[in-house]
Amino acid sequence: MQLTLEFGGGLELLCDSEKIHKVNVDLPHGADELTMKHLLSWVRTNVIKERPEMFIKGDTVRPGVLVLVNDCDWELSGQLETTIEDKDVIVFISTLHGG
Repeated sequence: MQLTLEFGGGLELLCDSEKIHKVNVDLPHGADELTMKHLLSWVRTNVIKERPEMFIKGDTVRPGVLVLVNDCDWELSGQLETTIEDKDVIVFISTLHGG
């Protein structure tokens, strides 16, 4: 499954300062669909290069990380149960900034 992952608001620093990632994600063994819960686990293992605790807390994103799936807030589409489809664009933006 081809996906575009975008990281902003400082989260790109956890991914070697690369904001946009074009990735191929396989369905989890025995699953017939990819959910955000599976994708977050995959991102933690395959995309995040340092300090994963700044991105993930438990099995979800840390408070203060806005998640958009095809420009729609994931809170409107089921959060961890949101189904991801081929060619979807998932954006992660940290809303917490120093200053």
